[in-house]
Amino acid sequence: MAELMLGAAFAEAGLGDLVIVDSAGTTAYEAGHPIDPRAARKLTTHNLLSDRHVAREWRPEWYTERHLILALDVDHYGWLRASAPDDQALSRIRMLRSFDPALADGDPLEQGIEDPWYGGHDDFEAVWDQVQAAVPGIVRYVQDAIAQDSIGQDAPAAGGNDAGSEAAPVRIDEHRARNGKRHSHLAGSSPLHNVQVQDSQQVRSIS
Repeated sequence: MAELMLGAAFAEAGLGDLVIVDSAGTTAYEAGHPIDPRAARKLTTHNLLSDRHVAREWRPEWYTERHLILALDVDHYGWLRASAPDDQALSRIRMLRSFDPALADGDPLEQGIEDPWYGGHDDFEAVWDQVQAAVPGIVRYVQDAIAQDSIGQDAPAAGGNDAGSEAAPVRIDEHRARNGKRHSHLAGSSPLHNVQVQDSQQVRSIS
C-alpha cells in the first residue's frame, strides 16, 4: 500500500521520473505472492492499481543502493538497523511515520504501524490513514534532497570539469513484513539514475 501511495504522490508532485519507490519484506514467507486483496480493494477506491505487485524479500545490497529506507513496523525497524552493515546504512533507515508531523518528534517505538493482515477491512482503512499522514512529509524530504543535489551538480568538479548535468535519481524503498509473513515497500525512478542503471551515473534510492 505504501509503495503505491508514495509512487502516486511523487508522480503528482512531478517527480515520477526522478524517484524510484519499491518495497520488500524481512522474510521470504510471502515472496512471489500478489498483494493482499483487502489492501488491493482499498487502493482501488483511490484509483491505485496493484495487480502487478509481487512480494519479495529484502536484499542486503539495498542498504547501499537505496538512499532512504522506510520501516513501517517497529520490529522491522529494529531488524533493519541490526542488519545494517555500517553507519551510512544506519543513517538511511527511518520509520515511515517519522514524517508524520504529529509523530515527527516521537520515539520510533511510538511510530509503528500495526500489520492489518491479522485484522479486517477497518484495519486496512487505518493503515491507509497512517501512511497517508506521512506521505506529504516524505515527498518534501525528497524534493529537498533533489534540490540540494541539483545545486551540487552545478558546481565544477575538481580539475574544472562539469560534475554532470543530470542529478542522480532517488530510490525509495518501503520495508514491510509481518511475523512469519512479509509485505512490501517503496520504489520510484528518475532520469538521474536507476539502481540497476548500466551507465556511469549513480542511483539515489530510498527504501
